[in-house]
Formats: sequence, C-alpha cells, structure tokens
Amino acid sequence: MIKAAVFDMDGLMIDSEPFWQQAQLEVFPQVGVSLTLQDTINSTGIRIDQIVEMYYRKQPWENKSCSEVCDMILARVIELVKQHKPMMPGLFHALETCQQQGLKIALASSSPMVLIEAALEALELNDVFEAVLSAEDLAYGKPHPEVYLNAAAALDVSPLDCVALEDSFTGLLAAKAAQMKTIVIPEARTREQPRFVIADHNLTSLNTITPELLSAL
Repeated sequence: MIKAAVFDMDGLMIDSEPFWQQAQLEVFPQVGVSLTLQDTINSTGIRIDQIVEMYYRKQPWENKSCSEVCDMILARVIELVKQHKPMMPGLFHALETCQQQGLKIALASSSPMVLIEAALEALELNDVFEAVLSAEDLAYGKPHPEVYLNAAAALDVSPLDCVALEDSFTGLLAAKAAQMKTIVIPEARTREQPRFVIADHNLTSLNTITPELLSAL
C-alpha cells in the first residue's frame, strides 16, 4: 500500500529543463567547450557538477574552476526560473490528489538546494512538502538512489511504500533502484522510448494522476 509520494522537481514540477539547456549553451562556450542542444538533452536528470566535470575531462579549460562554472550555470537557471515561474500543467492537481489520498509528500531533486528553494518560492509551494531533499552534497546524484532513500527515511516510510514521480530516465533509474513504485511523465518527444517501459505508469501529464491510479499501485 502506497503511503508516500516523492516528487522530482526539474522537468516534472517546473519546466526548467529548457533553462538548464539554455544556461549550459550560454556558459560552456565562455570557457571554450563546444556542445550542442542534443548534448544538453542527453544529460537531463544528471547533477550539474557531474555534467561540468564530464565536459572538463573531455575539453579541459583554464582560468575558471569547475565550481565556478557550476555557479555560473546555476545562477542563470535561477534567474530564468524566477523570471518565468514555469509550473508544469497539472502540478496542483497531482499534489492535491496525493493529499486527498492521505499520502505524505516529499521532494527529491538533483538540483542544488538554492534552486529548489527559489523554485518553491516562485510557485508558492513552500509549505506543501513534508521533506525537501537535494542530492547536492551526496557522493552520487541520480541515477544513484540515495536521494530517494533519504526522502523515504525523512518521511519515516519504507521505500517499498513510496511512489516516485519523475520525468527523466536518469531519475526513473534512481527511483527503481530505491525499490519505489514509479510514475514517469517524460517530455513528449521521448515518451515512446522503449526504455520507459520499466516505469509502473508512463503518463502524458500530471493532470492524468487519479486516486484510482494511486490506489492500484
């Protein structure tokens, strides 16, 4: 029986993935890194410091540290989130449906806590989640399951009694590794990819989450 719902943030609650892509396409060329939009899409769901480290290993740069490049990208994303307040369709519906089912609710994101806090403030969701967790300071971000396991522990619920809501395959792997039930809502152009078959449900929108669906998990 499902007792808790754990929400990802980027790409699920807020339409921030285009902002991460834009920020990378703006910042990386400043340090001499060549990349494409598809490169940024391929790294969706991976922690930004891991992405920066990956590019540094492939195309090392001088004058700025990896940490400084991370900060530049993050600052641009925060600026765009505050400016646009990009809530995903059906977010309030999904949260209310989980609450009506008596589920505890947590947020578990790969993003740094400063971005999580900025997004929650922009969307006026500061008081919705019983636990808010970032993989920022963990040894490994998603697809490692630690941030999801930590979320379950913070709610005092077994991971086996949690459902994770994700948009990316990287996040889906993390939730599956944590042994949670999974609902995935991928970007439209990737929704039919065979790899998403490992999710318990592959939906088109947060608006399609129902009490019946949650009860049947």
